Amino acid sequence: METVESHDVIYAFSADLSDVARVSPGSRVAFETLDALGGQVTRETDVLSELDFSRVNPATGPVYVEGAKPGDTLVVRNLSIELASHGVTVTGPGMGLLGDVARLSTTRVQRVSDGVVYFEDLELPAHPMIGVIGVAPRDGTYPTGTAHRHGGNMDTKEIVAGTTVYLPVEQPGALLAMGDVHAVMGDGEICVSGCEIAARITVEVDLIPGSKAPWPAVKTDEALYLLVSLPTIEEALREAALQGVLCLQRARRSSFESAYMLASLNMDVRVSQLVDPNKTAKAAIPLNLLPGAPETFLG
Repeated sequence: METVESHDVIYAFSADLSDVARVSPGSRVAFETLDALGGQVTRETDVLSELDFSRVNPATGPVYVEGAKPGDTLVVRNLSIELASHGVTVTGPGMGLLGDVARLSTTRVQRVSDGVVYFEDLELPAHPMIGVIGVAPRDGTYPTGTAHRHGGNMDTKEIVAGTTVYLPVEQPGALLAMGDVHAVMGDGEICVSGCEIAARITVEVDLIPGSKAPWPAVKTDEALYLLVSLPTIEEALREAALQGVLCLQRARRSSFESAYMLASLNMDVRVSQLVDPNKTAKAAIPLNLLPGAPETFLG
């Protein structure tokens, strides 16, 4: 199994990335990831205002997948996420959804052990998830803190071990990179931070040739989530809803109006994150509405 170490990182997804490893479809790859703050916070006296922001949101990779070409979909099966023993949560003035209310730069260091995140006097069930996962875009440069059609910082808490992520391939080899693992995070990530933690992620990569998803997606045991990241949450919610209706229309070979009504009855449109430059929304389609392999209805 190929292992990509945490010193091989990028800080932007761009069309001209250079790979650090090459694998074939069906291969397993382990990504050793730094926390989203680049390991700069180790004590509660370390605060956001003192960080070197050029070292924030490192993504380990990228990995070239042999045979991947524009017009394909990259399939990433998340096999395991092994967490470090401590994570951190940070916030401060101007940070997150309520940054105009926050007055103090504040850091909490949290012990993580045996599936529990210890926050102050609370024991929170750990829910390890991948915040940043993406591929090289068709053109332009996207900092790893920004999500769009290539994936990136989608901060979607359904991206956990046991789920499958689908990413549209825009460059030869796809060029997969990931990081920003959270030990636990609520939808919205409203203070600008989850429990940021270093981790080892093991995935299996594959391809759907000749069929490109219009946006990233993730499949859980219960639903197919279509993930849309745009400058405003209103834009993202509308596009996620549209993509969900179109997916149902393809799956059922129905009229747009029939799929539109079905979505209103049984599809949830939710928020993944509200604090990055592009906001991320998700449309959750129950798998029982998608006959056959759900990925065949992505686009």
